[in-house]
Amino acid sequence: KNIGAQIAGIDLNRHSRAQICRAVQEGIVFSFMYGMEVMKETGIEIKTIRAGWANMFMSSVFCQTLAGVSGATIELIETDGSLGAARGAGVGAGLYTSLETAFQTLNKKQEISPSSGAYVEAYGAWKNHLNTILN
Repeated sequence: KNIGAQIAGIDLNRHSRAQICRAVQEGIVFSFMYGMEVMKETGIEIKTIRAGWANMFMSSVFCQTLAGVSGATIELIETDGSLGAARGAGVGAGLYTSLETAFQTLNKKQEISPSSGAYVEAYGAWKNHLNTILN
């Protein structure tokens, strides 16, 4: 079912541009988390998320929200997706003996530890709203 995009409960008389930007980032995180729950149902436990310091992962709001709602530690690496994809392809092509070997020369820029609380509650509200729309 295509539910389109929306910002539920928006009030342009009350909500600032910054709040709307934050809501967009939180919505992306919650969608990400929804996918992680599907993975968990198949037996995949995600304890650490390693990502290049690029795109949404350059936002502290995005990273802190993702760590908080997922319970996973986020390790930001000084790289971007293209280098990660190239090294991953190198593993598949046999140029590297393992993922560890392929990525060992990359430096960790930052580590974000999970701290839940409001993030988990907000995700629950988002998911309830999504289920209402889907059903």
